[in-house]
Amino acid sequence: MALAALARKIFGSPSDRQVKQYQGKVAAINALEPELAKLSDDALKARTAEFKAQLEKGAKIDDLVVPAFATVREAGKRVLGMRHFDVQLIGGMVMNDRSIAEMRTGEGKTLVATLPMYLNALTGKGAHLVTVNDYLVRRDAAWMGQIYGFLGLSTGIIVPGINDTERKAAYACDITYGTNNELGFDYLRDNMKYTRAQMVQRGHEFAIVDEVDSILIDEARTPLIISGPAEDRSDLYIKIDALMPIIGEEDYELDEKHRAATFTDQGVEKLEAALAEAGLLKGGSMYDVENVILVHHANSALRAHKLFRRDKDYIVRQNSDGGEVVIIDEFSGRMMPGRRYSEGLHQALEAKERVKIQAENQTLASITFQNYFRLYKKLAGMTGTAATEAEEFADIYGLGVTTVPTNLPVQRIDEDDAIYRTAAEKFDAIADLIKECQDRGQPVLVGTTSIEKSEMLADILRTKNVGQMNVLNARHHEQEAFIVADAGLPGAITIATNMAGRGTDIQLGGNLEMRIQKEADGLEGEAREQKIAEIKARIAEDKQKALAAGGLMVIGTERHESRRIDNQLRGRSGRQGDPGHSKFFLSLQDDLMRIFPIESMDSMLGKLGLEQGESITHPWVTKAIERAQGKVEARNFDIRKNILKYDDVMNDQRKVIFEQRLEFMDADDVSETITEMRHGVVENVVSRAVPPRSYPEQWNTEQLQAAAKTYLNIDIPAAEWAAEEGIDAEIVEDRIREASDALMAAKEEKYSPSIMRQVEKSILLQSVDGLWREHLVMLDHLSKVVGWRGIAQRDPLNEYKQEAYELFQAMLGNLRELVTTQLSHIEIQIRQEPPPQPQAPDMSRLTSTHIDPTTGENDAEGDDVASRDGPPPVDPKLLQGVSRNAPCPCGSGKKFKHCHGAFA
Repeated sequence: MALAALARKIFGSPSDRQVKQYQGKVAAINALEPELAKLSDDALKARTAEFKAQLEKGAKIDDLVVPAFATVREAGKRVLGMRHFDVQLIGGMVMNDRSIAEMRTGEGKTLVATLPMYLNALTGKGAHLVTVNDYLVRRDAAWMGQIYGFLGLSTGIIVPGINDTERKAAYACDITYGTNNELGFDYLRDNMKYTRAQMVQRGHEFAIVDEVDSILIDEARTPLIISGPAEDRSDLYIKIDALMPIIGEEDYELDEKHRAATFTDQGVEKLEAALAEAGLLKGGSMYDVENVILVHHANSALRAHKLFRRDKDYIVRQNSDGGEVVIIDEFSGRMMPGRRYSEGLHQALEAKERVKIQAENQTLASITFQNYFRLYKKLAGMTGTAATEAEEFADIYGLGVTTVPTNLPVQRIDEDDAIYRTAAEKFDAIADLIKECQDRGQPVLVGTTSIEKSEMLADILRTKNVGQMNVLNARHHEQEAFIVADAGLPGAITIATNMAGRGTDIQLGGNLEMRIQKEADGLEGEAREQKIAEIKARIAEDKQKALAAGGLMVIGTERHESRRIDNQLRGRSGRQGDPGHSKFFLSLQDDLMRIFPIESMDSMLGKLGLEQGESITHPWVTKAIERAQGKVEARNFDIRKNILKYDDVMNDQRKVIFEQRLEFMDADDVSETITEMRHGVVENVVSRAVPPRSYPEQWNTEQLQAAAKTYLNIDIPAAEWAAEEGIDAEIVEDRIREASDALMAAKEEKYSPSIMRQVEKSILLQSVDGLWREHLVMLDHLSKVVGWRGIAQRDPLNEYKQEAYELFQAMLGNLRELVTTQLSHIEIQIRQEPPPQPQAPDMSRLTSTHIDPTTGENDAEGDDVASRDGPPPVDPKLLQGVSRNAPCPCGSGKKFKHCHGAFA
C-alpha cells in the first residue's frame, strides 16, 4: 500500500495520467474558439454537413473530436449562454473513448454529454442518452436539444405512455433521450413483433448512460421481464380436456417408447365434430391454418390422458391453490418440484387432474441490464461516483473509469464519522446538529436509507421545534426537482432517502432556472424580465447568507452498504468551489454494523467507557467502516456476477433465436428452411425406428408407419419395404423424403406458391415464439432448483449450462417437428383475400416489470414485487447462516424468508 501511495505521488494516478493526455486536444479546441466565434449562425450550422461529408469519405469519428467539440462549445454559448469549461471538454473526450467520466456533482454532466452525443450522432446511426427517470429525459432533451437543433440534428424522447409510432419516430432521430427501463423493454417488445415495420428500434450504435453506477450496478441485480396473460389458455385446456372421454382406443395410436400419441383419421373426424359442436372449430378442418393452436392442445390432452399416469409419472400434491402437478423422476422415483413438462403438457395434466392451471402470468421475454447494454457497439457513462466500482465496470462492461478534475478546487470539509451505542442516541445528536445549523442559517441536506427512517427523523425534529422541512421520496420526480432546487436556501432542511440521479443541482441561494420556471412562468415581455431580475437579486443575497453560514451541511444518518452511495450524498455539498461540510452519524444498531460487524468495535467503545449520548470520532474508525463497506461491495459484486453468469447462458440462446427471427422476418421465402426442417424430421423418424446396422426384420415398421403419418401426413407400406431384397435405412429415408416432398409440392400447386410462402412464414414465426416462451419457463424453473445441487458437491452453474443446452437442443428438435407436422396436415380455406398475417401480442395486456433491488418495489410498468416469478440464482454458499428476517443475499430486496429462505 505504501509503495502504491508513493507511486501515485510521483507519477500521479491512472486518471491523472489519462487527463494529461487530453490536454493537447483541449489546447487545440481553445485555439479554434476565436475563429469559430467570427462565423455566422448559418456558417456554424453548416459545419455539421461538412463533418458528415468527411465521415462518408472515410474519416474516423476520433479524427473529428477537436473541430466537433469546438463547434458544440460555440453553439452552447450562442443558444444557452453556457460555455463548456476545459474540464468538461475532457469529460466529453473520456466518454468518446468508451469510458466513464467520474465528475463531481455540479460540474455540469448534462452539458458535457452534448459533446460526445453530437460527435457520434454524425454517423446517422443514432446516439442514445440513457437516464434514470422520465422527468430527466424530458428536461434534458428539451434543454440540450436546443444545441442539437441549432446544429441541424434532431432529438427524440422515449418515456412511458407513448405509442409505437411515436417511439419509432423518436428512435429515428439523430439523438434519442430515454429511460433505461423503456429502452430495454422496447428491445424485448421488438423481438415479439412479426415484421420489421412493426419494430421501433433501429440498432444499438452508441449510448451514454447517465448515473451509470445506479443503472449498470444498483439496478442490474434484477432483470427486465415482460409477462402477461397473452398465452393463458386455461379455459381452452379445460374445454379440450372435457372432450377426451369420447376418444376410444381405435381413435389414436401410441408410441410409448418415445412418449408420442397421435390421432387416427377416425379420431380426427370424431374430434372435429366435437370441437365444432363446442364452438371451438373455425372452418371445416382441424388442420386449417386458423386451428393450429387446437391441434397443439388436442395432442397435449391426448398424451396427458393416454401416456401419463398419476402416481407413476407425476403426483398431485395439495397446496394453498387446491393442488399442483409435480413430476416424478423416472430414474430415482423422487419428486421434482419446480420442474414442468413443456409444450403445454403440464397444463394438460393440470386440466386432467382439475387443479389450477399455472399459465396466468408467463414470462414472454426477459433480459438483464448487463446484457442489454452490452448490445451497444460503443458504450460510455457519466456519474459523480464510479471509482469504487471500477473493477466491476471493467470486468462486466469493458469500461474504464477516469476521474475528471473539478473546474474549481473542492473546499468541502468531510468530518470523521461519529459512532454512538444506540440509534436513539444517534438520532438525538443528528437533530441537535440540524437545529444548530438552522439557527445560524446553514442549509442542511439529510440522507436516510429508507422512507420510514426519514419520517421518524422528521417527527423527532418536530418535537425539537425545528421549523419548515421537506421530506423527499422517490415517487414524484418533478416535484422533487423543485424541492431540491430550494435545498440551498439559508436555513432550509431537506430530508431525502437517496440522492442518486436527482439530476438537479443544490445551488446555494437557490436554482435560477427552477425559480424562473416556478415564479415567472406565464409572464411575458417587460414583466418577465423584471421578475427574473428580482429572482437573481434574491438568489445572490441568499447565497451570501448561506456562504457565511458555512455552505451546505450534508448529514448521513447511517452508512450505506456501498461507499459509492455515501459519496453521492456527500458530493451534493461543495459544488463549483463552494464551501461545505459533511458528516456521517452511525450506531451499533445500524444494519451495516449489525449484519457486517466490525471486529472489536463494541469492546472498543466499552473500554472507552462512553456515557449515554457520547460518541467516538476517529480517522481509524472511519477507515475501519470503509473497509467493511469494501467487503460488502465485493460480496455484492460476486452476487451480480453470479446472476450474470446464469443470464449469459440464456443470452447466448436469446441471440440465436432473435437473430434467426429477424432472418425469417426479412425473408420473402423461407421454403428452403422449411424443407431442411422436414428432411431433418424424416431423418429422425427413420433413425428412431431403424437401429444402426440392423437387419430389416429388426425394424419397428409399425412405429415407422405411424410416425410418417403423424409428422409428415403420408401413408407408407413400411412392412412391405422391410421385406424387399437389398433394402437399407438410406433407401427408406430417400423414399419417405420423396413422398413428403411430393405432398408439399401438391399443396403448393393446389393453393399457389405465394399463399404457401405466407403460410410457411406465419407458422414458422409463431412456432418459434411459442416454443421460445415455453423454453423460458423451463429455464426459469431450472434456475430455481439447480442451486441446491451444490449440496451434492456439483457445480450449479455447470449443471445449469449443461441442462440449458440440452433443453435448447430439444427445443430446436421440437421446432422442426411442430412446423413440419402443421404444414403437412394444414388445409387452407381459399378466399379472395390472402391469409391473415400473424399479429404480435397486444402490448397493452402485457406487464413490464423491473424490481428495484434497493426497495423491492416495481419501478417499471405493471405488477408489484409479487409478480416476479421467483428468486434469481445464487451461490448456495452465500445462503448459509442468513437470518430469516435479514435481506436475502441474492439482492432481490426481499427478506430471506420470503425469497431463497422459502426454498430452504
